[in-house]
Amino acid sequence: MASKLVDLVYWRNMRWTGMVFTGLVMGLASLFQLSAITVLSHVCLGIMSVTATLRLYYKLLEVLRWNPGVHPFQSYLDYDSSLTDKETVMLVEEVVLLIAFAVTEIKRLLFIENMIDSIKFVLLLYLLTYVGIATNGLTLIIAAVIAVFSLPLFYKKQQVRIRKLVRALRAFVKKIKNLFNSLYEKVRPSSAPASKPVPPASPAIKQKSKSK
Repeated sequence: MASKLVDLVYWRNMRWTGMVFTGLVMGLASLFQLSAITVLSHVCLGIMSVTATLRLYYKLLEVLRWNPGVHPFQSYLDYDSSLTDKETVMLVEEVVLLIAFAVTEIKRLLFIENMIDSIKFVLLLYLLTYVGIATNGLTLIIAAVIAVFSLPLFYKKQQVRIRKLVRALRAFVKKIKNLFNSLYEKVRPSSAPASKPVPPASPAIKQKSKSK
């Protein structure tokens, strides 16, 4: 399953990836005007119109004895998409662990277990309010789909240039960090000088004080 997703994202089968990408973007874009139920119904009707036409065409060829009775979608019908007991248990365990981890993290952030993490979470929520004003969740989903299907291929083709850019950016950040550290060392107040020890009294003065 993972290898098929990788092949899909990296456009190793151009026709299949193009169909999936176009269908996803058009389906999500149509949700701006139509409800999800309407979009799903129209998609299923469109698929069935194609499959029914091909099925009738192959049936006609079979009647005319130009086709040995091969089903056009037999490979899809023979594909076993069921899960074994072990795979089902593993999938349920992964989902439960993911939900438990999410609940634990949200509880930790909401009830201020760590002050720094909670402050970061508050800043993130505050930024998301502006994102929500500027756009909506459907637009973000469409942008995420476009990014998933474009960024991996772009990185693969421009890998050398991107690595050079990342190294240059890291060097620039390191230089800025060193500059701020040097400025901090210069303006940092120096520690107070240690008090000099009082020299002991000379023996002559001690004897004079005893004679008195």
